[in-house]
Amino acid sequence: MMRTSSVRQKAQAITSTRVAAAGMAARRAFAREVARLAVRSLHAELCLYPKPGLVSPVDSGSHDDMDAGTFMRSMFALRHYFRKICLAGWDDAPFVQLKQLGIAAEAAMLKATRGINTHRGAIFSLGMLCATAGRARAQGTPLAPSALRAAMLIRWGEELAGHAAPIATPAHQSPAAGRDAVHIGCEAAGSRHGAIVPTSDAHLSNGLRVAARYAVSGAREEGALGLPSVFEVGLPALLAASARGASVTEERIDTLYTLMAHISDSNVYHRAGPDGAQIVRDHAERFLALGGTANAGWRARAIDSHQVFVRHRLSPGGAADLLAACCFVQSLARLDHA
Repeated sequence: MMRTSSVRQKAQAITSTRVAAAGMAARRAFAREVARLAVRSLHAELCLYPKPGLVSPVDSGSHDDMDAGTFMRSMFALRHYFRKICLAGWDDAPFVQLKQLGIAAEAAMLKATRGINTHRGAIFSLGMLCATAGRARAQGTPLAPSALRAAMLIRWGEELAGHAAPIATPAHQSPAAGRDAVHIGCEAAGSRHGAIVPTSDAHLSNGLRVAARYAVSGAREEGALGLPSVFEVGLPALLAASARGASVTEERIDTLYTLMAHISDSNVYHRAGPDGAQIVRDHAERFLALGGTANAGWRARAIDSHQVFVRHRLSPGGAADLLAACCFVQSLARLDHA
């Protein structure tokens, strides 16, 4: 009898070990897929053209310090970060741990680009979305956009809100290189969109300086509200274009222009002040008023905007970051049906 019991216990232990191993393998496989989708979303944003003032494989837009190759090196450097932060979210990590992963990701990006800021915005927005995807999957929550946003706010909303406290901006700080800021004022150290990377009084981003000078609300507030520019502005535009039968390129162009019309991009403010920001809004609103990509002449108008933006050195990098985030949210939702 005792021998039978011992055999049964060993069998149960083996079964438990196999179940645990299968669970760990599924967890790792999910994180790898999420990271792949995150990088693919950044690549989709990079390859989009015509894209006013922004870097693409066609040209470098309003930038003379980066090109498409710079962005590709940055994406390659960030792939492990997206996997790690997804796993951290799965494991219910506190925001401070996500922040540390963001710091390491920033260092990897800058090493890969030789000091050029390409994706600090994505370190925040896509990083938080990766963490949220991991937390949602661990809890058996759907990855639909509304459920994803709710999961982010339930788990990290209070910490993000606490992180949204204003920081005084020193006037002597010199501008950082790169596509620095993000929509409605980037809030991290040299970041285009990021509240994951911490900021000190000694080293503040162009976005923080812009926020202080022009009273532009910041990405920390955006994060505390669960990325409303992604879920309430960009994603509805993406889905609306898809519903009318637009091509993938047309969907993304319409979404980019919708974001440009609705957000205050601190990268634009940093480069050209309120006058530049008004040029961006005027072009975006005019493009959308004429029907966006549903109008047969949309490509010529977009190329015209691109030329105007290059001439004025305007680069709506914040809107570009948010477009990548919208593409990522859309691809995460499809995992529920994979």
